[in-house]
Amino acid sequence: MDLATILGLVLAMIIITVVMIMDGGSPAELFHHPQAILLTVGGAFVATLISYPMKALGLIPMWFKNAFMGHKSNPNEAIELLAKMADKARREGLLALEDEAKKIKDEFLRKGVQMVVDGVDPSQVRAIMEIEIHHMQERHAQGINFFSAAGGYGPTMGIIGTVMGLISVLQKLDDPGSLGKSIAAAFLATLWGILSANVFWLPISGKLRTNSEEEVAYRHMILEGILSLQAGENPRIVKEKLSAFLPPKERAGEGQKGKGKAQAAAQQTAEAEA
Repeated sequence: MDLATILGLVLAMIIITVVMIMDGGSPAELFHHPQAILLTVGGAFVATLISYPMKALGLIPMWFKNAFMGHKSNPNEAIELLAKMADKARREGLLALEDEAKKIKDEFLRKGVQMVVDGVDPSQVRAIMEIEIHHMQERHAQGINFFSAAGGYGPTMGIIGTVMGLISVLQKLDDPGSLGKSIAAAFLATLWGILSANVFWLPISGKLRTNSEEEVAYRHMILEGILSLQAGENPRIVKEKLSAFLPPKERAGEGQKGKGKAQAAAQQTAEAEA
């Protein structure tokens, strides 16, 4: 579960609630006119759906799941596995990896190692795996663009709702006592349109884009590891090359190195003071 997505949504609603209370209002006022919610949220969703084929309906739950679950991968674990396979390949040959390839859970990595074992030309291995990465990006782009489009339609639907509400207000000018509430109800649609776009649709789109970029980077790392494995490179070189894909703090062993340096510096300081 990606806690950042849930935490962000919860904190956004808390901030909105607190601000409404500080302004002398009540959060319950947001739900006094459910037709505003139906028009802005439902209207944005339906308008976006018009732009997509019917099969997109079946993909929406998966897009939501990806936004809230995030991309599950362990780069350091993959690096260690590739380094071990590189060591075994140098000692016993690439064919010795056939049994190990069948045990790999990551489908992308398993496919790449299997092609190496089968003796596929390195240029073909790179071409095939880059095509997979490219089409994965295209699939991800569908979900990203869906929520981004909904975020664009939301405020527009809110304006439509406000105009519809003001038309109703103009028809009741003979009742001045109800004008205030009617105008407030009309502008509630605009509020929901902006709120849904900037707190839900667009942030979900942004989260999917971030997850996609992380997975693309991970797969490029795997691709380089597979090609290094096929080239018979030294396991230590393979590990160093793939670790370069990660931020320094996330690299295996870097945390321990940093801790060791800090302890050494503290010891030198203590000795100097003594």
